[in-house]
Amino acid sequence: MKQRNPPGEHFTKLIRHTMEEPAWRALSSTAQALYPWVKLEWRGPDANNNGKIRLSVRQAAACMGCAVDTAAEGFRDLQRKGFLFQTEAACLGVEGAAKSPSYEITEIKMPGTDKQQDGRKLYRQWHPGREFPVQGPRANNPTGTNGPRKAKPRHENNDGPVLNFMSKRRKLS
Repeated sequence: MKQRNPPGEHFTKLIRHTMEEPAWRALSSTAQALYPWVKLEWRGPDANNNGKIRLSVRQAAACMGCAVDTAAEGFRDLQRKGFLFQTEAACLGVEGAAKSPSYEITEIKMPGTDKQQDGRKLYRQWHPGREFPVQGPRANNPTGTNGPRKAKPRHENNDGPVLNFMSKRRKLS
């Protein structure tokens, strides 16, 4: 039986037709450099994890050798042009273990779809002035795994107004 890939080899392909799309040419160079790193997280057609692909901004920045903010902008640009679609937001678990967002690579078919069906290829619908929505981080992660997170109770200050403690100190001396 012949192996598909030699052990330890992991590669991805960039399709020329995809790279000739107007959306690809409109991508920033950062987003173009990021895309292969995201595609490397896909496990292939036999173990299709599309829609559950996770690559954090920090991991992407380390892979590309750039700042975290630069990598974050690359993710946003890939979403705006339709190459990535965020399927699950990032969250901080109860135990404190963070989970980066999950993405669908729209070029690749989703698991459980018809074998003849390709990916959604949203980038083909992009044109200047028609950007796709970008899903960013939620403010303070308002929902946890068990629904909305409860706010900590705040204690009211019933002591009255705060006096200038320096003037109070001078009076005592």
